[in-house]
Amino acid sequence: MRLLVVEDDADLNRQLTDSLVEAGYAVDTAFDGEEGHFLGDTEPYDAVVLDLGLPKIDGLSVLENWRRDGHKMPVLILTARDRWSDKVAGIDAGADDYVAKPFHMEEILARVRALVRRAAGHASNELTCGELRLDLRASRVTLNGSPIKLTSHEYRVLSYLMHHQGKVISRTELTEHLYEQDFDRDSNTVEVFVGRLRKKVGSDLIETVRGLGYRLGEPVDG
Repeated sequence: MRLLVVEDDADLNRQLTDSLVEAGYAVDTAFDGEEGHFLGDTEPYDAVVLDLGLPKIDGLSVLENWRRDGHKMPVLILTARDRWSDKVAGIDAGADDYVAKPFHMEEILARVRALVRRAAGHASNELTCGELRLDLRASRVTLNGSPIKLTSHEYRVLSYLMHHQGKVISRTELTEHLYEQDFDRDSNTVEVFVGRLRKKVGSDLIETVRGLGYRLGEPVDG
């Protein structure tokens, strides 16, 4: 799963990014509204953490422009403003949730998890496919109750497939949600990660749909 963090405070941006990467996400960063708007306008994200008090273009305007252009990714706004009217303005502009500064990093992680899973149609922090289970809070995968050790990229591939269980996901889409913006992306490596996952979780759970991509779970008729 791939996120965008738009925060002009360098230390806070780094803290957010480090925590989200540790939680298993691929994270791109921007330090002003202009750069943040461009990334959100041109790259596919599963969620965005957006500060309202940004230089060049304020966060509210960035959000309004994204929504006006039809971008539907979940957005969590950060605000140092305590006035309820600012929070209402953010929600009315298209934000899905907000957190007031200062905040605990665990709250950010919990709210991001909720936004990502709800956008994919899941209500629980535990995703299941047969005996395969993914605990989003602990970034932990088990099969038949036994833990499975995955690399960061294997985890991201499995997490994306489990969030979109039953849907055919192309190699291109997986690649776009697997790596950060400045990473040297190669869609062929997705085949390698899927091959490794099959050895760890069972070859029957991840189906190759010829010419289209991969699907986790039982094939869907029609």
